[in-house]
Amino acid sequence: MIAAFIDDISPQLVKWRRSFHREPELGFMEYITTYKIGKELQRLGYTIYLGKDVMQDESRLGVPENKKLIEQETIAQEWGVEESWLHHMRGGFTGVIATIDTGKTGNHLSFRFDIDALPIDECKESSHFPSQHHFASAFQNVMHACGHDGHMTIGLGLAAFIAKYINELKGRYTLIFQPAEEGGRGAKAIVDKGWLDDVDYFYAGHIGIQPLAVGEVAATTKGFLASTKLNVTFQGESSHAGMQPELGKNALLAAATAVSNLYAIPRHSEGITRINVGKLMAGNGRNIIADNSKMEVETRGITRKVNQYMFEEAKRIIESAASMHDVHSHIEEVGSTNEIVCSEELISHISACCANGVYIKNIIPEITVMGSEDASYMVDQVQKNGGKATYMLFGTHLHYPHHHPRFDFQEELLPVALETFIRIVLAERTSS
Repeated sequence: MIAAFIDDISPQLVKWRRSFHREPELGFMEYITTYKIGKELQRLGYTIYLGKDVMQDESRLGVPENKKLIEQETIAQEWGVEESWLHHMRGGFTGVIATIDTGKTGNHLSFRFDIDALPIDECKESSHFPSQHHFASAFQNVMHACGHDGHMTIGLGLAAFIAKYINELKGRYTLIFQPAEEGGRGAKAIVDKGWLDDVDYFYAGHIGIQPLAVGEVAATTKGFLASTKLNVTFQGESSHAGMQPELGKNALLAAATAVSNLYAIPRHSEGITRINVGKLMAGNGRNIIADNSKMEVETRGITRKVNQYMFEEAKRIIESAASMHDVHSHIEEVGSTNEIVCSEELISHISACCANGVYIKNIIPEITVMGSEDASYMVDQVQKNGGKATYMLFGTHLHYPHHHPRFDFQEELLPVALETFIRIVLAERTSS
């Protein structure tokens, strides 16, 4: 059953992946993406939820300014997204949740697949596989450089399997196609809407991260860091830099002072910490005292406690730099994640499910990562209510790192990941 299904759907998996890759969209602006996923889920017979049914409005973080949302909505219209769908998504309410009930008593399983891209201009050289095969990003400065195009594809493949064999399954299934994972912005709003409240088993995963061979699957991960994402602005006063520099209040110098001291925050005795200033913009011209500056900053820590230490120190330094240069500062939290502690019981469960895999070659019990993931909020919610949850990795060779203009993955992993989820679903038939 499994091998035949995957063999039949594999060409479609490649088509889906390449279509998603060619049409990437940033977080809370995934209008085309949501439409394409939702239409397929509807066709398969799922009950789908859109717009404010997906997310708690006030829990969203880092929503783009309205001008950008409107621009992307216009692009979506040009690409054929129906007005009835845009009506639900307008204002950045992207993402789709699909549910299906077998009508038979059983566990409630939920699977999460992230759908957003990154603000990266994709490599157009012919040696880059997507460019060579004509599915590189159609949009400037937007790229699927983290594998989410593959995640969505795997999710649709799983949805197709469940729909086809629904009469042979039991329990309920919730498939979450989540917007705005990058920057830790979308998951908490879904959790706060209640979608994870009665889930018995939750599964999420990621392509790559660690360079494993195709066919290798990590059942659990450890090391995901808690994180806080910040937008910082400094507001000063401009003046002529030559004639009356003393009348200016230099927001550029305040930002520069903050940057140099942020990287000097002492490390914490309880574990790993990180801080990064990923973007800095300031000033208006060479002969003008800069009256404005903006920074994009993130802190990370091995636990929520350690990350909170980094955040508080960063806040203190930013405010002190503003005071030193007599300018005003404003700090806005635009994203956050927690650490992830996977349910150890799922190691043996996944290993047993996948023992006779066709495409799966090896199950690694646990692997260490160092990124951050807002699926942490979903894991926490399920475990808090007595359920089990894990975050898996699916192996691929990585010629270039994630978030790189030449990032790509081996499409041969798609059947591997799909088989993993299918075998987890089929194991429910014999669960008590």
